[in-house]
Amino acid sequence: MKISEFTFDLPQELIAQTPAQRRGDDRLLVIDRKTGEYQDMQMSDFPSLIEPGSVIVVNDTKVRKARVFGISETGGKVEFLFTGALGPDRWQAMVSKSKKQRPGKGYDFLDKDGNLYCRAVIETDVQDSDSGSSLKVVKFDRPVDEDFFQKCGHVPLPPYIKREDDFNDENRYQTIFANECGSMASPTAGLHFTPELVAQLEKKGVEVLHITLHVGMGTFLPVRTENLEDHVMHTESYQVSEEVADKINRAKAEGRKIVAIGTTSVRTLESAVDRESGLLLAKSSSTNLFIKPGFEFRMVDMMLTNFHTPESTLLVLVSAFAGKDHILAAYRHAVEKRYHFFSYGDATFLR
Repeated sequence: MKISEFTFDLPQELIAQTPAQRRGDDRLLVIDRKTGEYQDMQMSDFPSLIEPGSVIVVNDTKVRKARVFGISETGGKVEFLFTGALGPDRWQAMVSKSKKQRPGKGYDFLDKDGNLYCRAVIETDVQDSDSGSSLKVVKFDRPVDEDFFQKCGHVPLPPYIKREDDFNDENRYQTIFANECGSMASPTAGLHFTPELVAQLEKKGVEVLHITLHVGMGTFLPVRTENLEDHVMHTESYQVSEEVADKINRAKAEGRKIVAIGTTSVRTLESAVDRESGLLLAKSSSTNLFIKPGFEFRMVDMMLTNFHTPESTLLVLVSAFAGKDHILAAYRHAVEKRYHFFSYGDATFLR
């Protein structure tokens, strides 16, 4: 199949730049993946769509405030997007005006009050194995941990949000489940949930279970090959606990529905399942699974997810789950009805 088959016309004004005024006040397009029929609803209707006894699986990753500005030796402001630790005092980063930021060049990092927090120097250039992008290895003058990012960092909003982050994003770009820090982006389907919504689900006898997949910057990479078979997915780390694996396997054996919240939960569950036995395995691993039409879903019965970008791996994934024609027809309806798209946008429920 060709990536050009997975496209639709999306007016720029439908790309959500801010979240709904209140968390959970979002629209919900419900799509029957067998018939393609769709229905306009609200996220508040979601509990009524879930059968008692079902299992909902959420991603509890937490977004790191990994976008940090350094002051160069010449006084210039340089943006660092830290992508991963190589040690207590050494990190990889994407850096603005990359060619000018040469090995040996030093930077000061200030906290929110303008006080010096630490200094760092660029050690060397490296290539990111997933994206092919040029990265820098940055060596700090002291060990840095989450305190550094909390005091000096900014929320790394997606590139299609055309504004600077603000205080509101610190809360609204995290899900209520966020616990395990390490993501470059939010698992955005989870942004629609509130404690009240979870309480309604649990009152119906629905079990909410947590897995972890740390979202990497590769989630925003475009597909650069025309043939889907030629595209290589980025790699992301995930974890499924023994307790969660046991509960999901028991639910599957009893014929109860597994509802994945977001494509990250889908990729985690379908990566961790043993394809022969059909059992979910407890494991800490990494995945570059590319789910495309023809994929056999072994774990996931239903999926809540946001609206995705044209010609993206995520649009291909939901098309594999619900059928390309069904998805594109529903997306055209969503555009006509002025749904909001992407991270801070509305949701779809594929059942």
